[in-house]
Amino acid sequence: MMNSLQLANGGALAFADWALAKQSRIQQLLDLTLPSADLAPQTLHSAMRYSALGGGKRVRALLCYAASELCHGDEAMADAAACAVELIHAYSLVHDDMPCMDDDDLRRGKPSCHKQYDDATALLVGDALQSLAFDVLSRPLNAHQATLQVNILQVLARASGSLGMAGGQAIDLAAVGKPLTQAELESMHQLKTGALIQAAVLLGAASGSALELAAVRTFATNIGLAFQVVDDILDVESDTQILGKTAGKDANSNKPTYVTILGLALAKQHAQHLHANAINALSPFGNTALRLKELADFIMQRSF
Repeated sequence: MMNSLQLANGGALAFADWALAKQSRIQQLLDLTLPSADLAPQTLHSAMRYSALGGGKRVRALLCYAASELCHGDEAMADAAACAVELIHAYSLVHDDMPCMDDDDLRRGKPSCHKQYDDATALLVGDALQSLAFDVLSRPLNAHQATLQVNILQVLARASGSLGMAGGQAIDLAAVGKPLTQAELESMHQLKTGALIQAAVLLGAASGSALELAAVRTFATNIGLAFQVVDDILDVESDTQILGKTAGKDANSNKPTYVTILGLALAKQHAQHLHANAINALSPFGNTALRLKELADFIMQRSF
């Protein structure tokens, strides 16, 4: 008899099994990509591995793989893109946790990089992980896809820089203690959180048609914002052990969030609205977009 946990949806792997397989794959790829801790400078390489291999749900890599499957992308390209986006994400977490940024001592259930090592090492870890991401994405993959490779390098660079993640962090730091409208908050998070999530989806879908790219861009924009709304809700409703980072940190730091602006009930409604928009964007593809829909559900189910 077919095991429902093993096979579903016409023989495809159930989401939990698919996600586990992809999480294992990206872990192995990162392990092979990161320099050995025995290679000089040993402390830097050890700290890079500590930060990039230490847990996490790998949501961005999963989004990349799911979008690639939807658009029938090249497997080697999907691997490189998923690896690169996880390295960028890991770098951003290391820098975000530093005392000059969000000043958090806990990440993924263990001491932040600057606490496990020191501030100078953490700064270099972030720099090195960012450089490694572009190294991975620029390595020769397929001579016939050189133009595509340049395009995805540009997508990731823009998503990571001052018009993306780094710019969003700058706006976030400047907004501490200041009232923001919902529109201003969403603009900030479209950069700080949403830009890299959108990039992950677009990197996976890079070989797709114009229709596919337009749809996944709309999907990614909405689910990226939903991800942040859920994070804000978790900061209020969850605890440090479950989160793997300090609960209540945003409120204690007097940072504007969806919960402080909308209230808890309306924040949950807004997350559901964004989730619905993301799912609706994929309606032209029917069941072929199943993995992206399941990931949207997964992002929502982290809290409610």
